[in-house]
Amino acid sequence: MTADPVCCVPTDTAVRAAKLMKAENIGSVPVCEDRHTKKLVGIVTDRDLALYIVAEDRDASSTKVQDVMTRQPVTCRADDDIQSALDAMEKNQVRRIPVLDDVGHLIGIIAQADVATRTDQPEKTAEVVEEISTSNAQAV
Repeated sequence: MTADPVCCVPTDTAVRAAKLMKAENIGSVPVCEDRHTKKLVGIVTDRDLALYIVAEDRDASSTKVQDVMTRQPVTCRADDDIQSALDAMEKNQVRRIPVLDDVGHLIGIIAQADVATRTDQPEKTAEVVEEISTSNAQAV
């Protein structure tokens, strides 16, 4: 995992989230109740910004992160094994999963890229990418 990731708060603007993504070269920003306790309340992705800001012709300078973020994102715990995190990513078709401590505070994030670059299991990486990328439009 990437430890101590940057985060936004719900009242930050979409512009701030986008600038963080650019500066950190990341595709998502966890959203925390406040920057000190880092209690996770959501996640905002580059896709969220494209779909809910750009495609809806909203003003990114006035739209708050809380208006476009995913609430209650899929997460894992620090003591979960990597397979549990990968299974959750595959099942929910997400490319990133926040890692929480025992009281729900953000301590890290696991991204698809972490799996590719930090494990010696190329077949697992391929499987994760395929499963995350497969549409589940038929699932209800």
